[in-house]
Amino acid sequence: MYKSICIFAYLKLKIMKRILFAAFIIIIALPAFAQQEKVNWYSFEKAVELNKKEPKKILVDVYTDWCGWCKKMKKNTFNHPEIAKYINENFYPVRFDAESDKEVKFKGKTFKKDKNKSRSPHQLAIALLQGKMSYPSVAYLDENNQLITAVPGYYGPKDMEPILYFFKEEAYKEQSFEAYKENFSSSLE
Repeated sequence: MYKSICIFAYLKLKIMKRILFAAFIIIIALPAFAQQEKVNWYSFEKAVELNKKEPKKILVDVYTDWCGWCKKMKKNTFNHPEIAKYINENFYPVRFDAESDKEVKFKGKTFKKDKNKSRSPHQLAIALLQGKMSYPSVAYLDENNQLITAVPGYYGPKDMEPILYFFKEEAYKEQSFEAYKENFSSSLE
């Protein structure tokens, strides 16, 4: 009986040590997960409103629910901590569903979707992408809410980083993206 009690106590102690070790690892790792940066998306109207108070460029991720590359870009690129941090600090980020039924008021005009056609694009998406409906696309507006351009296609974090800097630093006013990218040094690993 004494031997059984000792074995039971030994096993109980061993299990408690494992539980405490696991709890210790979780407590140490939790802040790292909690601090992971995410893009703070705004509605289009809210971004324009914020831009009046504190001017920044507006980045509009134009996507559709059925677009696989759009989902991949959201997951891999916009959820990358350093990309998310740079976007949050330097842009008013907007995710805009190109097939949304929601009306958007912008510059005295009401943009909406033609509800008579299935999968028809929203008028704002058409304006932002200048009629070139390709998903995903990212449209960039300046501090005066003027469209700079839209960049179509999927971009991973390393490819998105120089594009973000190119627009934030207004290098587009002086040189081509290709020339800018030649001298760009990535901070991503």
